[in-house]
Amino acid sequence: MSLIELFVLAVGLSMDAFAVAVCKGLSMKKITLKKAAIVGAYFGIFQAGMPLIGYMLGTQFQDKISAWDHWIAFVLLGLIGLNMVKESFEKEGCDEEKEMQESLGFKNMSVLAVATSIDALAVGVMFAFMKVNIVPAVSFIGVVTFTLSMVGVKIGNLFGVKYKSKAELAGGCILILMGVKILLEHLGILTF
Repeated sequence: MSLIELFVLAVGLSMDAFAVAVCKGLSMKKITLKKAAIVGAYFGIFQAGMPLIGYMLGTQFQDKISAWDHWIAFVLLGLIGLNMVKESFEKEGCDEEKEMQESLGFKNMSVLAVATSIDALAVGVMFAFMKVNIVPAVSFIGVVTFTLSMVGVKIGNLFGVKYKSKAELAGGCILILMGVKILLEHLGILTF
């Protein structure tokens, strides 16, 4: 997996965290660098940790299903992407989670970080099948998510939820396209 592909994947994965960070920013009367960094750290650490766990699980079963790995990657990324696209059209705003959004405590942030990084677990399984060098990959995903989450807090504080659904839609489309690319490469249709 090239650095550009990894970057595109990291951005796609981080869009859920970005969307929640926008809601966090919306709920904050005054943001500080420290508050934005706390949000970014939770999302970045969990977004990096989940693929690592998925990778470890995937390596356990790699030999048994290596003939199907490209189909697995295609299906996992496709399902995750479709779910993100579907969520981007739902009208739920940040108000439903307003009480939860206001807290930057461990319990609150851990729940949000796990919820936004479940899809990264499946990507970690895909990484095992693709034999990706996992430490740089998850580090890169974590840094991208950390950065975009901090930006999301600021955008949320400035503009509200205007960009939340667009971010989820873009992230879902990116993941679907990555899955299609992997499938086409393994089928010999795409060769770059």
